[in-house]
Amino acid sequence: MTSSFSTADLVDEHGDKLRVCDTQFRQFGSHRSFSGPVRTVSCYEDNGLVRELLNTPGEGHVLVVDGGGSLHTALTGDVIAGAAVDNGWAGLVINGAVRDSAVLAGLAIGIKALGTNPRKSTKSGVGTVDAAVGFGGIMFHPGDLLYADDDGVVLLPPQS
Repeated sequence: MTSSFSTADLVDEHGDKLRVCDTQFRQFGSHRSFSGPVRTVSCYEDNGLVRELLNTPGEGHVLVVDGGGSLHTALTGDVIAGAAVDNGWAGLVINGAVRDSAVLAGLAIGIKALGTNPRKSTKSGVGTVDAAVGFGGIMFHPGDLLYADDDGVVLLPPQS
């Protein structure tokens, strides 16, 4: 989705219909604001499913990755995030770490994560795709509409 928005204005407009994530993320990609329908991955220190999914057509979706808040290994880096750009993903919200942050800053995608770690994760593909995940005091469901900017991450249920 490419329309201009402010998460603060969305909170004012939608009130309690809007879910606001309390997690304090850092910005990484060059797009400081991004939005799109949610897809999810749940994994812990293993980015096999993240890599697999981001190498498929993103069609403007935002991938929400619940890495359990671990900063021990990175769940994406320049190669995987580059694949996300090439495949049309709007953004990534990672409850975990990234690496290659200097390169990520130049990629045409929105990326929010907890921090960085140069250590690679395992790649066995353990985890789940497109199941509800929760962090920051809210649940992320596939199909929710996610909006992210410098003020935070907010969700609206899918429009009917």
